[in-house]
Amino acid sequence: MTFKNTDIIIIGAGAAGLMAAISAGNRGRKVLVLDHANKVGKKILMSGGGRCNFTNLDIQHENYICHNPHFFKSALSRYTQWDFIDMVEKHNIDYHEKKLGQLFCDNKSKDILNMLLDECAQVKAEIKSLCTVNKIAKTGSGFKLQTNQGNWQCESLVIATGGLSIPKMGATGFGYDIAKQFGLKVFPTQAGLVPFTLIEKMKADFVELSGTSVDAEVLCNGQSFRENILFTHRGLSGPAILQISSYWSQGDSIEINLLPEIDLDAVIEQNLNKTLIGVLQSYLSKKLTQVLCQLWFKDMSTKLLTEISKSDRQKIFKQFHQWQFTPNGTEGYRTAEVTMGGVDTDEISSKTFESYTVKNLYFIGEVLDVTAHLGGYNFQWAWSSGHAAGQYI
Repeated sequence: MTFKNTDIIIIGAGAAGLMAAISAGNRGRKVLVLDHANKVGKKILMSGGGRCNFTNLDIQHENYICHNPHFFKSALSRYTQWDFIDMVEKHNIDYHEKKLGQLFCDNKSKDILNMLLDECAQVKAEIKSLCTVNKIAKTGSGFKLQTNQGNWQCESLVIATGGLSIPKMGATGFGYDIAKQFGLKVFPTQAGLVPFTLIEKMKADFVELSGTSVDAEVLCNGQSFRENILFTHRGLSGPAILQISSYWSQGDSIEINLLPEIDLDAVIEQNLNKTLIGVLQSYLSKKLTQVLCQLWFKDMSTKLLTEISKSDRQKIFKQFHQWQFTPNGTEGYRTAEVTMGGVDTDEISSKTFESYTVKNLYFIGEVLDVTAHLGGYNFQWAWSSGHAAGQYI
């Protein structure tokens, strides 16, 4: 069997893989990138509603989740959001801050992908799509790979295959399988940044609210996020729900403050000559007010507040400020933006991203047990981990 030679093979032509190819190629290394999909960078193209939320102006360690809370710090400090922004500006890509430091392309996500592909071309990194890796074997000096497009041997092998989220984009557990093949520990995975589903009764209760959004604070397991929530025909979504989902486990309850800007108790005391619906419509949409009052306080909603007992007014306050329920589950990997868990970072060097136990085997990006909040932070992890590894592979 004949094997062609190259310095580096990167499996996965997504954000992390392409960045690693650029970083290594700039050092004069001969790089081959393999991807099983028909097009590279699919998640880049569909991200941010087609405009790619490519990083955030304010990258903090608190934005990241990992069993080892120190692992990601080194890479993020060595290749920052400002470094990636410099590349974006070098390619004359127009962008804007949408909110909370989130940077989006003015045009389309394709601008970011084309930028990465142009950079790869400049360093002569070769990219092959529709390439299925059938077998990987360790050799004395590196690795041998058998694929449907030929066989290669390389010195360094980089696994940049992403996670399980959005399988219709081609996501698979291949990277985890490779880690296990070589004896590395892999934490159990679950969908992150994902909408909640509700039990059938709650879905029926809120069916009229599908498409309605409201600014709210959502809390779970000591974490809280203040952004919009969105009622859907399956349950609850929106930025605040997606954020808190990464801290939720099956059976946990969620608490939602629907009126984070006001003290409903004080407002009620100042408006005792008005009805509950009349007061709430000053702060929530008419539709949301009517549905929730009908559901929660049907017998009180049209009464004057002065006719409602103090204890019942306290119940109203608690329901709107501390609404608690237990989600039925999540929509799963089908709509999840990230995958929680993955290759144990204690198995990997935070400096080089090389496995401690398998020489010249590297893991970068989402396949690792590192994920982040919504808002460009996961892309920054891909850029940072890919660039850092590229300095050593």
